[in-house]
Parts: sequence; C-alpha cells; structure tokens
Amino acid sequence: MVATRHAAQPSTHTKLAFHEKLTGKSISTDALLKKMKSLHSELAALEQETVDVSSLGSARKELIHTSILLHKDRGVKAYAACCLADILRLYAPEAPYTQAELRDIFQFFFRQLTNGLKGTDASYYNEYFHLLESLSTVKSVVLVCDLPNADELIVEIFRDLFNLVKRDLPKKVEIFMADILIEIIEEAEIFPNEALEVILSQFMENNLRIEQAGHRMAIQICNATADKLQRYVCQHFSDIIVAESRDDDFSDIRKAHELIKYLNHSCPAVLHSVIPQLEEELRVEEVSIRLIATQVLGEMFGDKGGAELVNKYPATWSVWLQRRSDKASSVRLKFVEASRGLIVNLFEQRAVIEDGLRQKLLDPDEKVRAATCKLYGQLDYETALHHVSEELLRELGERGTDKKHSVRVEAMTSLGKLYSFAYPEIENNEPLAIQQFAWIPNAILQAMSLGPEVRTLVEKVVMEYILPLPSTSSPSTSKEGDVDEIAWTDRLLQTMKHLEEKAINAILILTGIKQGGVIDQDEDIVAKRLNVYTKHLAHTFPDPFKANEDLDAFAKLNENRLYKLLKTCMDPQTDLKGLIKATNEFQRRVEQQAANNAGTLLSFLRRSSFRILNQSSIPTLVKRLTKSQNVPNNHPLTLLKYISKHSPALYKSHIGELTKAIADEKNTSTVEPCLHALAGVLQWDPKLAPTDKRTQDRFTRFALQSNPRNAKFAARIIATSTNTESSTILTESLIDELPECDSEKLAAHVAALAQIARFAPAAFENKSDVITTFLLKNILMVPTLPDPNEMDVEEEWVSDEDASPTLQAKVQALKVFRYRSLAHASDEKASEISTPVLKMLATLLEYSGSFTGEAGEDPKVMSRMRLQAAVSLLHLSTVESYAQAIFQRFNRLAVTVQDSCFNVRISFLSKLVSLLQPRKLPPRFNAIVFLTVHDPEEDVKILSSSYVSGALKNMRADVKTEHLEMIFIRLMHILAHHPDFSKAPDDLKDIAKYIQFYVELVASPENVSLLFHLAQKCKTIRDAESHTFTENLYVIAELAQELIKIHANRRSWTIPSYPGKVRLPGDILRPLPNPEAAKEIAKTIYLPEETVAWLGSLVNPKTEKKKVPAKRKAPVAKTNGVSKKRVRRKQRSDDESDEVSEEDDEDEDSDGNFFEKERAKNSEPPEHVADEEEDGEEQLGRGARTRAKVFIVPCYLPVDD
Repeated sequence: MVATRHAAQPSTHTKLAFHEKLTGKSISTDALLKKMKSLHSELAALEQETVDVSSLGSARKELIHTSILLHKDRGVKAYAACCLADILRLYAPEAPYTQAELRDIFQFFFRQLTNGLKGTDASYYNEYFHLLESLSTVKSVVLVCDLPNADELIVEIFRDLFNLVKRDLPKKVEIFMADILIEIIEEAEIFPNEALEVILSQFMENNLRIEQAGHRMAIQICNATADKLQRYVCQHFSDIIVAESRDDDFSDIRKAHELIKYLNHSCPAVLHSVIPQLEEELRVEEVSIRLIATQVLGEMFGDKGGAELVNKYPATWSVWLQRRSDKASSVRLKFVEASRGLIVNLFEQRAVIEDGLRQKLLDPDEKVRAATCKLYGQLDYETALHHVSEELLRELGERGTDKKHSVRVEAMTSLGKLYSFAYPEIENNEPLAIQQFAWIPNAILQAMSLGPEVRTLVEKVVMEYILPLPSTSSPSTSKEGDVDEIAWTDRLLQTMKHLEEKAINAILILTGIKQGGVIDQDEDIVAKRLNVYTKHLAHTFPDPFKANEDLDAFAKLNENRLYKLLKTCMDPQTDLKGLIKATNEFQRRVEQQAANNAGTLLSFLRRSSFRILNQSSIPTLVKRLTKSQNVPNNHPLTLLKYISKHSPALYKSHIGELTKAIADEKNTSTVEPCLHALAGVLQWDPKLAPTDKRTQDRFTRFALQSNPRNAKFAARIIATSTNTESSTILTESLIDELPECDSEKLAAHVAALAQIARFAPAAFENKSDVITTFLLKNILMVPTLPDPNEMDVEEEWVSDEDASPTLQAKVQALKVFRYRSLAHASDEKASEISTPVLKMLATLLEYSGSFTGEAGEDPKVMSRMRLQAAVSLLHLSTVESYAQAIFQRFNRLAVTVQDSCFNVRISFLSKLVSLLQPRKLPPRFNAIVFLTVHDPEEDVKILSSSYVSGALKNMRADVKTEHLEMIFIRLMHILAHHPDFSKAPDDLKDIAKYIQFYVELVASPENVSLLFHLAQKCKTIRDAESHTFTENLYVIAELAQELIKIHANRRSWTIPSYPGKVRLPGDILRPLPNPEAAKEIAKTIYLPEETVAWLGSLVNPKTEKKKVPAKRKAPVAKTNGVSKKRVRRKQRSDDESDEVSEEDDEDEDSDGNFFEKERAKNSEPPEHVADEEEDGEEQLGRGARTRAKVFIVPCYLPVDD
C-alpha cells in the first residue's frame, strides 16, 4: 500500500461539496447516473494530501449500498466503481471499510472490468480505464492480501485479468493489469498454487504466440517477480513429478517439462531452483524420466540463452553430456535430437558437442546413427559452414556406406541438402564453401558401386540435391516458362571439377546416356517382349520382386498419358524445358494414380530420362571447350565424348553448330570433339550429313591430315555417308600418300584406313592387297627397338599420350585387320580373310607381342601389341565361325588375364567382361574371369567377382547354368593345361585357390550337387590332347571334389546325387577307351598325400596354424617368362586418346574405362533380350547363331551316368 498521508495535517483542507443522496426508492436511474457522474468528477479532482476525509463519510457509506453495487444499470455501477477506487485512494493508507466490505468491493471491481471492459469502443470505457489506472498506481489492490480467505479472491483476480487481457485492448491497459498482479504477488505471504497455474498456463503451447497478450503479460509478471516465484515454481513441478511418477503414462510429467522449457525461453530466472531438480532426473533409473529430462535440458541448453545456462549450471551441463553414453538407446537418441540447437547457439562448446556427435555417428544403434546423420541436414548453410568442422562432415559422409539402409538414407540426404545450400557460394568460388562442401558429390558417388539399394539412393540424392532439374521461371502450365539451360549445364561442370575418376564414371552412368532411348516399335512386339524387359529391369532395383510387380502394374494400368510422358522423358530429342514439364506431370499423375508403385516408377524415370545431361546441354558444352582446353581435367570434352560414344542422337538438333565449330580450324580444342560428335550422329543417321561441298571437302582434308584423332573421325564420317564414291576416293588418296608419310602422318592414315575397313568394306577391298601388304611389311613386321635414351628400359607400359607414332601405327594396323575380318564375317570370303589374321594375332600372343620372339624389342610396344592381339581375338570370337577357329588358341588367350603387366591384365579383363555381359562370347569365356584370384592388385579381383555376382543375379536359371555352372569343367581343363601346374604340394595349394574362388562365387545350395557331379565326371573321361594333361585333370578333379565338400560342410549344405544327365564338352574331352580303364582310374588317388593331409586340415580350420601367404604375382604362360612387379599407371578414361588403346571405338559395346563394380552389378540388357520369345527359347550370340538349352549341345560327347 502506498501511504502518502502525514501525521500533521495542513491548516486548510478541501471538503467534498457533493451532499446529495444516492440511495432511495424515489431516485430514477437517469437521476442516479447524473449524481454518480457528478460525485466521480469531484472525487477524482480531490488530492490525497489535502482532502478532508470526514466530508467523505456519507458518500463512502452510500457507495457500498446494495442498491448501488447491484444496480441494473451498467453506467451506475461503472461510476460507483470509479468512486470507490477514489475513496480508497483518498483514505490511503487506511481503508475505511471492514474486511467483508473490502472483499465485496474488490469482487465488484473485477466483476465490472470483466463484464464491461470489452474494447475502446465499449460503453463507459473511460471509467473502466480510470478504475484500472487507480488500482495500478494507488496499489490499493494489495488490501486483498490481508483479507480472510484471500487465496480465493487472488485466484479469482488472476483468472479475471488473464481472461480480460485476451481482448483487443490498448497496451496501457495491459501494463495496468500486469502491475496489479505483480503487486499482489509481491505482497502475498503465500501465493496460491491455483494462481500460479493461471500464470503458467499462458506458457503452454497454444498460448506461445508472441502476439498473444496473455503470454506477454505472464512473461512480464514472471520476470518482475522471479525472486518471489522461484520457490513456488519449484514446488509446483515437484508436486507434479511426485504425484505422477507412479503413472506409467508420464503424460503430465512430460507436459510439466515442456512448460519448464517454455519458461526457460522467456523468463529463466524463475527456474533457479528447478534446474538442479532436472539434473537429478538425469540420474534416475527410470528410463522415461531420464528421457524427458534429457530432451528438455537439451532444448534448454540449445536455446538462445543456452550459453548463460551452461555457465550458470556447469554441473548440470556435464551430467547432461554424459547422456550421450546412456545405456538406453532412446536416451542417446534424445541427446542427438536435442543437439541441433547446441550447434547453432553454443559455439563456445563446439569441441565438446562435436566429440559427442562424432561418437554417435558410430553408435551401435542404427536409429541413433540415423538421427545423428539427419541432424546435419536440418542445419542452415551459415551454421554448417561456421559451426561444423569439415572433418565431422567427412565422417558423416562415411555413414553413406553404413550397413543399415536407414543410416545411409539420412547421411546421403543430409550431405545432399548441405551441398544444395552451399552450391551458390561454390559457384562463386568462395574458398571456405569449396573446402567445406565441394567434396560431397564425390563422397556420394563413390558409394554407388556398393549395390542396387545404394545406387537407387545415390540416384535420388544426386538428382534431387546435387544436380536437380531447374525450375521454370513461371508455372509449368505456362507456355512461356523458361529455364536457364546454361546455368544448369554449368552446375554439372562445376560439380565435376571436384570429382575423382571413379565418381566421374559414376555420374556418367547416372546420365542415362548409355541405356537411354525410346522403344518405338509395333505395339504387339512391345507387348510380347514386355515381360522380358520388366524382369531384367527389376533386377537392377533393391527389391527385384517388388520392382517387377510395380512395373507390371504400371503396364496393366495402360494409361496412355503416362506412356506418352514417359516416352517424352526418354526421348533424346526432348529439350530441358520439355523434360521438366513431362517429369513434373508424370510424377504428379503417378502419385495420384499409382501411389503404391510410385517409388519404383519414379526411380525408373530417373534412370531412363536425360535429366543430368540433355540435348539442351550441347551448345554450352561446345562453348566451354575453349575455356577448358588448358585445364587438367577437361570435363566438357569428357561429356561430349561420352555422348558421342553412347547416345549421338542427342546431337540431332545441333548439326549446324557442330559443322560451324569444325570450320574454325584455328580453335583446335573444338575440332576433334565436334568431329567425333558428327561421326557419331551421322553413323546413327547418315541422312543428317551436311550436303554442302565446302564441309565435305573439309572432312576429306581432316582425314588426310596428320592428327590421328581428327583423321579417324573424319574418315568415319565419310565411310558412313551414303556417297560410296567418297570412301573410294579417300582410300585411294590415303594409299597414294602412304609410302611418303612421316611417322605421325602414317599413324593418322592407318587410323583412317581402319575406319574405312570397318564402315566401308567395299571401298577397302578394292585396294585391300596393297593396304595389307604395306601394313605387314612396313609397319607390323618392322621390329621396334627401345629408345637408347630411356632410363627405365624394363618398364612395360606407356600411356596413350606418351605413345610414339610408330606404336600408334602398329596398334591401328592390327585394328585394320580385325575390322576387315568382322566386316566380312558373313561373306564367303570370311575364312580366306580371317585365317591369316587369326594366325598373326596368335603369333603375337605366343611371342608376347612380337612376331619373332627375339629379344631386344621395346617392352612397351610388346605389351601394347599383345594386348591389342588378345582384345582382337575376343572381338573375333563373337562370330561363331571365328570362335571355332580360335578355340585351339583358347588356353593361351585365357592366360592373358595373368600377364606380367597390370595394364594389360585390367584392360583385357575389362574388355572380356564387357563382351560377356551381353553374352556375345561363347560360354567357355566365362572361365577366364576365375583366373584372376592370384592377381596382386585388388582392382582385378574386384572386377572379376563383381561381374560374376552381377551375372548370377541377373541371368535366368537356364542361362546361368550354361554360362557359369557348366563352365566349371572348362575351368578345371584350363587349370590342367596351366603353365604353372605341377603336383608339388605348394603349387597345388595355388591351384586350389582358383577352385575356391570359383566355388565361393558360384556355388549355392541349389547347384552344389551339379558342381560336385561335374568334378566327379572329370575322372570318367580323358583329355583330348595327351595323357599328361589327363592326369593333371584327374588331380584337379579330386582337388575340386574335396574343396566343394569342405565349402558345403562349412555352410551346412547337403550334396545330394545330381538327378540329371550332363553332356561333357567333346572339343576338350574324350571318352575312356574301355570300362577296365575307367575302373582303374576310379580306384586310383591322384592327389599327393601331403595335399590330402592339407585338405583334411581345412575341414577343421581352428586346428590349423594360421599362415600369412606371400603376395603372389600374376602367373603368365611359360613363353612370357616370369611375371614382373609393375608400376601401376592411371587407367585410361573416356577423355583420353584411344589411338593406341586396346579398347574399341566409341560405338562398340564397352568403354575403354570399365567402371568396375557398377557395370558388373548393373549390366545393360543383352542385345538379344528383345529376341527372346515368351516360351523362353534362348537366342545366343549374334545373327542366326543359336544353340539348344543347357545340356544339349551338339559338340558334346554323351557320357552315361
């Protein structure tokens, strides 16, 4: 109570002049209202210091008369309230009423405010305002605290004012109310809990909007009375926890803790006694309580005032941090979820927070790891840049290869979001952004080879965040909506700047360039083959069964609009704007019409459409060639070459631009890739060829120049044109210049002749005798001696860019012979043309890349020559008649995969796998991949095992049997003929590794009986060549049987008798001469005793001493000498020169640079898959080459069981 009266009164006093009666039956309402108004005016004018209170007696008594307090007129009561407030002001500090009367007066006050104060336009608003102002400034309201049962009245006042403040009232009114309630709290000896609950209810979630006056007033009250309210708040929460701790639901406790969090945000001072209580909750045994306390404290520490809270309660902060190692995973999960605010607002604690989250990235519980990964995707760019270390982000990237899918999803999605946020700064070459985030696409793409499930995730993240489709500048329905094609293409190039070679290969695969295209055939044919296609596509998804069902459901939906949209997305002629529109509509329609299948269909759409690289990209890529010509990694060139090689149809709309680019011969950086592009698109559609004479003359001029790449592509353009005369003229021009050419021009001319032999065989045959004679005598048969100035004379490999013109000419000469043979494969002259070629290639293999075998030739040239010979034999083996002729040299060809030079091994294996995947080679070639087990380089073994794993997954059962199971006997035959074979125990252990490698990859409970049966059958026949090899085969057969039994035993497989009959290959095996010989062989054990004992030890590996095997170099044929340790060189990529590469030209079936795991696990549909009929009859190889199913092959000899 404010007391302003003094004991000594002044000599003059002001008396109340009003003396009229306020009560009585004869007084009308209007008259009373007039009197009340007059009284109020006089009382309001009186001053407390000068008033003669004795003059107030009559008015004081009449104002509390029931006829006034309960009057029906609102105005009378409003003025009465004002007058009573003034009476209390003038009598202060003593109240002129009894406690009962005071109780009635204050109830009357707040009843008038509640009923009448409804807004500034309400009747008697000024009177209500006066009442509130008086209660606030005079503070007469504190009299309430001295009344009997004051708690009830206090609670009533708090409820009334908090209900009142919710109305749209002036700010001044809100301040008056807050002052009134603050005074009550300060004066009350005991503050009632119900009144506290009224205040706290304003902090509940529904009232948290800052524009709500109740919430604002509660904050003002709590902050003003924090010292007084602390103990009441603490007691309030203690009572709740004690009362509800026996309730399994804990809902009220959870609500109480949420309230604590809200209080901490707005008025933390009232929680001074509550924080230690929360600290104790972190230590209790009850998991639910720890869970709630961990969450709430984490959010409080992560709030804007968190730093102050940490400094004020360091012990609580320390105990909370220990929850990261809580035994309950749910508590650890809450620790992680609450950490976002810590990263944002507690920069001073960054080291401690990062250490805790780093541990959670490796938490044993996948939900905790996933939540930790997800946390970083919720950060904004500035926070991730300044408050998260690069080291921690890279550890987050490692979770992209986590064994659990949910963790991988969150890790990659978070990284993708961060890169998306950071890209504008990366594009502006901001150093901090580049260092912190530019590595992210590389980390994501590196994981793509881990399997179909991870690949699907990588596709989604890359196409949504790393390289998203741009949005149109206006709604997609608008015809005027444009997209920035240049910026979109530049984003791809900018991203590629920071990619390693493997990641670049991954992004090339994701472009869809290789498998993109439209199925534009007769509907009946498409329907007939639909089942075959869907089954093949389904195998590339994480769940093939569901994917097949989803694709079938899509086909049965038969929604023409969806088909049209899908075709538009897959069409290489669709520009970026059209692709965006079709993609958005397809996604919208699929989600509406086939929601259950949407995941599979949208993933299929991403894979089959040109949404990373599009025909709209071409102009920008061509323009960027000039800027990138002196850059170490010319990514525009890489992309253009990839398009030229795999999808030249994208160039159809840009023939004019490409023709214009090659006309600028001074700009050499654009000439070669544009010639390459033209060669590709004109090979795809010769009708698109430019017809003007100046351009055609320019093609001829390039074909006759000394640049091998330009000459090759120009010659291809001419050879594929509809004008056959131009090919003849070019051939004659080349021949005329051959004798006088220098080495560089000679290499270019031979490259041009190779293209003519390949695409214009008729023109080549007119001068074939002259050309082949020249190539043999003047190029191939001329020995190439090492450069005397070379320091490393034993180096076996030279990169493409360092290859000499002489070596380039030799490699291209071999290609001439190969292309000529392939071009005439179906002619009558095929045998006449190919026989000397096959003999020549076999000679090169036999003499390790030389025609004579004499020492002294350059080993770098020899390695390239034997590689090109081996690759040529592979390609020729795709023709059935040639494959039969090559069979006699098959074993020598097979051991090329064990060449002493790493580059020969990996390149040969890459080409082999690329031809095996579409099943262009006979099944026996699959045996070669299992000869890589001893390779000293993991790359080779990974490529082999990835191919086999992918083939086993994707092949039909009958194809799998023929290509991977029946070839087991051929593998054993190769090993029996292997140059390293001997019966010495150590050598047999090495031979055993080949068999173990095969069995581990191929064997399964379903086929183990067949494999064991084949191993048994090897002792019922003899080798076709000699008795020595026959005994070798028996040794290997016994070894294989034991290893298969050991493998099956370790996996608890049974090996039942094989119920079927098999026909063994008659080209390598012969039947035994008589039954007596068969019995003798069956009784004889050919394995040495020491090897038998070693096999026995494998049955129980625990008893065998562990021995670390020495690293074994890849063995080679005896004619090759001893394997050498190689100095590994970088693999050739698509943007490097292929003039001397063993890889084939751009339109053949494989890249020069094979993307190891991915290509094997996600093989393209075989070429002949469209020719498979519904009855399952299989068409193998090219053309009319067919064979019956698995066990009925005409060249096999029958062997009875």
